Amino acid sequence: MTAAAALLTFGASPPSLQTGLESYTAEKSLMGTVARITLYAPNADRAVAGFRAAFDLLDALDARLSDYRPASELMSLSRWAGQGPVPVSPELFEVLDLARRIAAETGGAFDPTLGPLTRIWRRSRREGRLPEPEALERARRLCGWRKLDLDPVRRTASLATPGMQLDLGGIAKGYAADRALELLRGMGLRQTLVVIGGEMAIGAPPPGRSGWRIAVGPEETAGHPRRILRLSDCGVSTSGDLQQHLDVGNRRYSHILEPASGKALTDAATVTVVAPAAALADALATAFDVLGPALSQSILEQRRGVRALWWKTGRARRRAGAPAPVLGRPAAAPFHPSR
Repeated sequence: MTAAAALLTFGASPPSLQTGLESYTAEKSLMGTVARITLYAPNADRAVAGFRAAFDLLDALDARLSDYRPASELMSLSRWAGQGPVPVSPELFEVLDLARRIAAETGGAFDPTLGPLTRIWRRSRREGRLPEPEALERARRLCGWRKLDLDPVRRTASLATPGMQLDLGGIAKGYAADRALELLRGMGLRQTLVVIGGEMAIGAPPPGRSGWRIAVGPEETAGHPRRILRLSDCGVSTSGDLQQHLDVGNRRYSHILEPASGKALTDAATVTVVAPAAALADALATAFDVLGPALSQSILEQRRGVRALWWKTGRARRRAGAPAPVLGRPAAAPFHPSR
């Protein structure tokens, strides 16, 4: 096997007799998690070319959008907080524009300016203790999506208050997955699934199938099987406290924050959102976790092709409860729940 082919894990199934396409999978550590791409291609050379192009793109986006990398474009913009407009790349502007629009739509339940708060809670999770209330209040005053101003003509961004910090953790991975899927489609590799952490950008169905088989919700437990969706040409995001949380006493503190108070959610659910694009699903999943099903319903009623499912989780309820009914208007993309 060549060095290029060594990137690949070959699918166990033989090529489709009808299409001559074979399944290939490759993965790479990116954006603080693992990016995995599965695609159907006529041969290994086409697959390797697609993987190389997609992972190069994801590397470039990580360098722009990460709040973990001090040299990223996002962190550079944050260091100019309070000092006026800053020219930004088309990619960063596009993400910030979408993030700000979703913040407005959700009443701030999704907020890309929570950087000062997320840093405090990350430290708390590492140290295993709750943050000081005074520190939280100081950080909370630095946040607020209305303090992010964008100029589409000059393609600039400005943060109104010194000390502000952006955090695109609730949208960047979905956006990156969308961009990778778009690139692979342009290379003729339309039957593709891009997964970055809990975010998925889903292309055309695999050969001979109605859609990709996607398991959603908490891990399967006795009496509570995972929900299976068959999906194509859409985005999926799952948000919750199963992977990242802080347990203190008998209470679980999610990594998802309530922007108005600056506090971590303590009664978080696992939310899965299906939307026309992964970036939209990513941001709405975070917002819906903050809002809950009742307050999310008005947003779902306005957005065609967006659906959401909730599972109740938490330390006091280790077993996942049955999912709430699927909420939202009929999806534009095929959406086939099954067991």
